[in-house]
Amino acid sequence: MHVVIMGCGRVGSTLARSLEDRNHTVSVIDANPDAFRRLGPSFNGDKVTGYGFDQAVLQRAGIERADAFAAVSSGDNSNIIAARVARETFGIQQVVARIYDPGRAEVYQRLGITTVATVKWTADQVLRRMLPAGAEPDFRDPSGTIRLDQVPITEKWVGERTIHFQEQSRSRIAWIDRLGEGMLPSRDSVIQEGDLLHLVMREENAAHAYDVIENGPED
Repeated sequence: MHVVIMGCGRVGSTLARSLEDRNHTVSVIDANPDAFRRLGPSFNGDKVTGYGFDQAVLQRAGIERADAFAAVSSGDNSNIIAARVARETFGIQQVVARIYDPGRAEVYQRLGITTVATVKWTADQVLRRMLPAGAEPDFRDPSGTIRLDQVPITEKWVGERTIHFQEQSRSRIAWIDRLGEGMLPSRDSVIQEGDLLHLVMREENAAHAYDVIENGPED
């Protein structure tokens, strides 16, 4: 796929190199030509000097053949304008914008532009590592209805079938980390010692789910 990235800061340059390492073609846009030094000498993609919300600049970057667009500059307004131009003018469906203001991020998420709220994401990561399990989920959808939690299994559930766990906890196991590998549970899967469950649940059911995890299966 071909990806156009606006912003060649630490995030944009890292993203560009990662995509190229995965054999995708990349064009990077930045108003400051000195920023392209972050890409390093091995970068083979296009470097386009200009503003990512300028249609002519986007065209030079190959937006018309692009499969995805990422706006990751340091300015919220620039990122949103560029994301909307890519989506609404050039019809790019896979558009992501980095937004520092979490309030704005939620608004644009509802408009169909995938946003990454940098400050909120960082704060959530810190909270998840400071607070007890279940205090903060790994992910919460923009409406606040659905959450994804990473939960180490308790000894009381070892040997029980995953289907029984899901029924009693009112959650769904998205996948299990087991012995360093991810696995998708089937109806016959059994929980093993050391399993790390990734649970999807409604926010209103979270307290119940954690009670079930702590107390073990019902008789």
